[in-house]
Amino acid sequence: MQETLGFPDLLRLIDERSTAFRAAIASAPDLAVQVPPCPDWTLLDLVQHLGEGRRAWAATIAAGPDATAKAAAPRGDAAAPREREALLAWLAASTQLLLDALQEAGPDRGCWTWWGKSQSPQTCGAVARHQLHEIAVHTYDAQLTVGAAQPLPEAVALDGVEEFLSTICTTTVAWPHDPAAVDYHATEGRSWRNWLSDDGARAARLPAPGTAPAAEDPDAADASAQGTASELILALYGRIPLDSLKLDGNRRLFDQLVAWDPEEQ
Repeated sequence: MQETLGFPDLLRLIDERSTAFRAAIASAPDLAVQVPPCPDWTLLDLVQHLGEGRRAWAATIAAGPDATAKAAAPRGDAAAPREREALLAWLAASTQLLLDALQEAGPDRGCWTWWGKSQSPQTCGAVARHQLHEIAVHTYDAQLTVGAAQPLPEAVALDGVEEFLSTICTTTVAWPHDPAAVDYHATEGRSWRNWLSDDGARAARLPAPGTAPAAEDPDAADASAQGTASELILALYGRIPLDSLKLDGNRRLFDQLVAWDPEEQ
């Protein structure tokens, strides 16, 4: 498996996960059923969120690198219909608008994002990466709702853990507790570390065992979590309990990470 997902892979997988999402919606006996991971939403609400969000991001990408905020969906944009077949067609069109905007912009063009203090770049490539994982997790939500939940595909899940740590778990805002290091280990053979200190939080992939000289091997972490890549990303997004992972070391660190909101510092 390649080490990172290239831009064409991201676009292909956005389309693939969006197709899987629509398949779950098509199989649902009732769109008024509650979505377990999002208890305030029905399945119809989830569809509207996914479709309207992709349209807004398509408009944000099209606005170019000088945009200072996320764009609203274009005026006169079609609202989500209630009839099932029309709703699925609207959802497919929403995905295509996003894909078209990303394809036209390319991976390196600047784009407004909400993660300016993280170590993820503010580019269309980074937007595509985050869009893939938001769609993938919501696909899991839809599948769970209709009783057909599946693990995230391995390539998507591995990239998702890394993207989550880079985008959501890194910041230049000072960590308000004692300095610490937290490791995440995927049973597929990939590991990451999140360093927390007065300088903020940064994350990086750890070298595979045996690939770095002993002097370069990282010191022991203060805490670690292990599971499949799908389990890790679903736990990070709050879809399954952290306790479902193999946790070692200072477990209080995980509670502190969940409670930490750098924007409030």
